[in-house]
Amino acid sequence: MQTQKLILVLIAVLSCAVTSAQKIALKNNLLMDAMASPNLSLEFKAGTRMTIDIPASLNLWSFSDTKKFKHFAVQPEVRWWLCQPFTGHFWGVHAHYASYNVGGIGPFKTIKDNRYEGWLTGAGVSYGYNWILAPRWSIEATVGVGYAYLSYDKYPCGKCQPLTRHRTKHYFGPTKFALTLVFLLK
Repeated sequence: MQTQKLILVLIAVLSCAVTSAQKIALKNNLLMDAMASPNLSLEFKAGTRMTIDIPASLNLWSFSDTKKFKHFAVQPEVRWWLCQPFTGHFWGVHAHYASYNVGGIGPFKTIKDNRYEGWLTGAGVSYGYNWILAPRWSIEATVGVGYAYLSYDKYPCGKCQPLTRHRTKHYFGPTKFALTLVFLLK
């Protein structure tokens, strides 16, 4: 229910802003694609040097009963461009929300032997650069750091295993890493 409310608020904000925007970009994070996580982002101009980026990612894949990397994530960001929107350097402030069901994967023993189901929320700052390839095409690189609050349940891997424990965690560190293909709709 909380996820549905967040999506409705984002759609309402986006609808209001898009009607007055002069430039709109449709984007795809290639690093998320490499992890088999379909994603799409819409970024629109909100001022002379400001844009609002709203990326979303959805992964519904289960590799087996014990291996999963399911998630839904959004990470809206307000960006301030040093020169002009969609060109060169920018600084950003982002929020993030995700719900996830992950387990049976990864190089760490705890992830391989357990399944984690929960949600996270938080915020951070980012820096990025946009290289223009053609009049409507560009590539963007972004890195960000910040805070996330995680609430999750831990289960042993396997089908229908009992709950091991419920935990919360505070995380400080990288919160954004993207290499994005950008198409300007104008």
